[in-house]
Amino acid sequence: MVETLEAAKASPHYQTPVKPGYARGVAAGFWFNVGADSSAAAHVGEDGSVTVISGNPDIGGSRASLALMAAEELGVHYDKVRPVIADTASIGFNFVTGGSRVTFATGLAVVNSVRDLIRELKGRAAKTWNVDPDGVIWENGMAKPAGSNVGTFEPLTIAQLAATAGRTGGPINGHAQLNVTGAGPGFGVHVVDLAVDADTGIVSIGRYTAAQDVGTAIHPSYVEGQLQGGAVQGIGWALNEEYIYGADGKLQNAGFLDYRMPVASDVPMIDAILVEVGNPKHPYGVRGVGETPIVPPLGAIANAMENATGIRFTELPMSPPKVLKALKEKGLNKA
Repeated sequence: MVETLEAAKASPHYQTPVKPGYARGVAAGFWFNVGADSSAAAHVGEDGSVTVISGNPDIGGSRASLALMAAEELGVHYDKVRPVIADTASIGFNFVTGGSRVTFATGLAVVNSVRDLIRELKGRAAKTWNVDPDGVIWENGMAKPAGSNVGTFEPLTIAQLAATAGRTGGPINGHAQLNVTGAGPGFGVHVVDLAVDADTGIVSIGRYTAAQDVGTAIHPSYVEGQLQGGAVQGIGWALNEEYIYGADGKLQNAGFLDYRMPVASDVPMIDAILVEVGNPKHPYGVRGVGETPIVPPLGAIANAMENATGIRFTELPMSPPKVLKALKEKGLNKA
């Protein structure tokens, strides 16, 4: 929490004076994050490539993050790893797919499945050299003798081990299934500058910055996108998104023509500050990212609205009709 506050305070946005006609708001938010049941498998192909299989659909670039962690464990180039999303009939059970769970929990299952795969690869090298499996280490994508006392052998790559798999035990696979615990919580601090049109009640977002503890950003550009997407979702929630029912109880805005979601022209470029405080319960420091940035926009915008108008709005969304009504009641609109 402290690191995100310090990052927001030191940001160019916060350090810049508020433009005339605008007001600034700051708010902090929290999300607890979860782990839960996760399964994964890793298979070596005949050409030495590795397929990593998981059961969570990719909603925020998680396939890339899973492949990156697998490549890091194996010590091979990212291009050598192919991530596959399997259905529930093809892979062990995985808990719900969410922006704050998959890279952390399913990622840990992937890491463990690759470690299981490496144990198998070391065993195949041991058979090839006719040595004890404890005499083999895995380093930089290759099996190597653990020391000179084991013997003098040339390192064996994954491709070389795959080429002889038929003589050393058959297909080379790794698996993992676990109930993941230790999900690190997420903290975020958002800063927003906005203007309120006293004639229409329309709120315009002029500048927006989201600082968040993202653990270790496995794929930084995707993590940045999660912060930006969450912020925009929160902006929509704060300013426009609502269900409107008529006196007959029927929903009057059932389509996206009338259900007002923010589009690109409604928001500025969202500045994202990645604060990396590693989660000690994950081998790569991963913590959930995608849900935390949805929380602070509501408070940050409400605070800015109060600074702009002197009115504390306590009901969402702070849509133009509601804002205009409040402005008229306070005598800030003369129309």
